Amino acid sequence: MLIDDLQEQLKKLEPDIATIKTFWANADFETNYQKLNTESQAEDFWQNPNQIEIAKELQAIKLQREMYQTITQGFVDTQEMLSLFANDEVELQKLAQEIRKFAGQVRTFKIQLLLNEPDDKSNCFVSVNSGAGGTESQDWAEMLCRMYIRFCEREGFNASIIDYQVGEEAGMKSATLFVKGKNAFGFLKSEHGIHRLVRISPYDSNKRRHTSFAGVHVVPETPDIEITIDPNDLRIDTYRAGGAGGQHVNKTDSAVRITHLPTKLVTQCQSERSQLQNKETAMKMLKAKLAQKSKEEQLAKMSGIEKKKIEWGSQIRSYVLHPYKMVKDHRTDFESPQPDLVLDGDLIEFIENYLVKV
Repeated sequence: MLIDDLQEQLKKLEPDIATIKTFWANADFETNYQKLNTESQAEDFWQNPNQIEIAKELQAIKLQREMYQTITQGFVDTQEMLSLFANDEVELQKLAQEIRKFAGQVRTFKIQLLLNEPDDKSNCFVSVNSGAGGTESQDWAEMLCRMYIRFCEREGFNASIIDYQVGEEAGMKSATLFVKGKNAFGFLKSEHGIHRLVRISPYDSNKRRHTSFAGVHVVPETPDIEITIDPNDLRIDTYRAGGAGGQHVNKTDSAVRITHLPTKLVTQCQSERSQLQNKETAMKMLKAKLAQKSKEEQLAKMSGIEKKKIEWGSQIRSYVLHPYKMVKDHRTDFESPQPDLVLDGDLIEFIENYLVKV
């Protein structure tokens, strides 16, 4: 019946409504609105040297507040309308169109709220590096890389592999993805950190349980900002590309590795056919990493954050496949008992919980 379908559609919106309400409360939007509104109504507001900035901020948060009220009250009103016209097929047909439209508004507003930082709308580079442990960690790094590719497919992002370093026996040592799409960095920034896997090793003939680590580094693509790099600070190496990449792979020294000597930052690219194109991409990645490093150092000074190694005690998320099945994010305590789905790219709940709580 139509009424059952519509009620189910509304039920599916409940987590989104809850996310919006939680984020709104945690971010103190209402408090900020009241504070700015009071300031703007003061008799001497015209003398305030920050009046233009205050007025702009107030206008922006006022629009958000109006949309928040429209969404939260609209959800309540729609539930009441369904109950009222439960037996009226004509009215239910009208409501069906409104609910479809309302569902789109809810998702759009949720994303707008959660992804409100300047870099969130940017494309991004996602680098996955295996930790200590040889074959085990290299296999785990490849599993993570596949997980992000599948996530991008699910969410409509374009993910291209611009560098891939094959593992010694299996898996990979490292890989870098360039992810294009609206809010790519906003969605994937939560993945930055150390990921831990616990499972029965397929490479251990005694079927023992192993723990593996891999590091994920996510940086936004920087616009054409002025980042001055002294050419004398760079070491540029060329080598023959390996892994997937087309007929030119392993025939010419087209792959490029750039090392920034003062910071020890390294970027590599082998996805393009020409050495020049690979160098341009590697330089773009280096500028993005330098910009991100500068931001992280400023944050570290303010909060005392230490850079963590790829090892015990530093993981942001654990994926346990044995003796039980569970994926747990240690920053938010959000859990999933279905690691197979998570490793197939079903990450959106982990990402939203991070954006809401962190």
